[in-house]
Amino acid sequence: MADASDYEANIKVYANGYNQKAAEKIVGHLGIALRNRDSSLVSCSDQGELDRVREKWCRGKLGLAQTSPDIDAGIAAICEKMKPEGGNKSRVTFYYLLAEHFNKLDALAS
Repeated sequence: MADASDYEANIKVYANGYNQKAAEKIVGHLGIALRNRDSSLVSCSDQGELDRVREKWCRGKLGLAQTSPDIDAGIAAICEKMKPEGGNKSRVTFYYLLAEHFNKLDALAS
């Protein structure tokens, strides 16, 4: 099973800090999806993937309002921020950065 420390270095490359508890919650939330290479990565060029991130992570787990217009802008900002990663980005890091972007790290960590 994946451990949050496996993703710490990558998160620290992009994040403004590091919240171990939040990272642990993300890894726990993703569970066995992290065992499969394809499901452990986010592809910013796949609109269906980004729609799932918006619905399942941003709205579902982070609790962002259904009418929040800046969810897609936040996802696009994280795609841009992680552009150096190439085509596929670590799902743990991507989700962490979204939680940070929407000021949900503390809530996620609790």
